[in-house]
Amino acid sequence: MKERNVYILLTDTGTLFTKAIKLYTRKPFNHASIAFDDDLMEVYSFGRKQPQNPFVGGFVRENLDDELFSKATCAIYRLTVDAAEYDKMKRYIKQIEGNQENYRYNLLGLFAIPFRIPVTRKNAFFCSQFVASVLIQSGRINFTMPLSLMTPSMVVQDLELVFQGNLQDYRTEESLYSYGEHHNNLGRLPLNLY
Repeated sequence: MKERNVYILLTDTGTLFTKAIKLYTRKPFNHASIAFDDDLMEVYSFGRKQPQNPFVGGFVRENLDDELFSKATCAIYRLTVDAAEYDKMKRYIKQIEGNQENYRYNLLGLFAIPFRIPVTRKNAFFCSQFVASVLIQSGRINFTMPLSLMTPSMVVQDLELVFQGNLQDYRTEESLYSYGEHHNNLGRLPLNLY
C-alpha cells in the first residue's frame, strides 16, 4: 500500500497571545497545525478566525502567506502513514470543515491545562487538542493522556523532526526540502529543544 506523509507544524508567531502561552509552557512553539502536503498549502488547525483577535476562534484552514505567519518560526514534523490511514484523517477533517459553524475554540480547555484539569467540550478544540484528535484517526498513534491536556510539544513527541527555522525560509522555492536522501535544515537545532 502506498505511503503518504502528514506534517505537523508547530509555530511561534510572536503575538501577545502566543507570548502569554509561552510563559506557561516554556516551549519555543505553542501553536499546532496539520498539513497534508510537503509545501504546506493544505494546513488545518483550530485558531483565530480573525487575525487581530485571538478570542474569536474555531476551525481554520490556515494560509501561511497571511501576515500572522510572515515572521513565524517553526518546527515541522513528519508522520508517514499508509493510504487508508491518510484517508481516515482527511475524511475526519472534511467532516469538521463541512460543519465548521458547529465547532468553536476550546478556550476554557486551554486555560485549564496549567491546572491539569481536562476540559472536554462538545465540538470544541484548541489547536493541539485538534491535531491530536486527527492523528488518532489514523489508528497509528494513541495518546495516553486526555486530548484536552495535550500541548503542541506533546503531540509531536514521537514524530520525526524534518525542519526548524523561519517558516518563510521553508516555504521559499529555493529551499523546499526534498526529505530523505537530499538535505534538511536540522543543523540549527538547539540542544534540549523539548
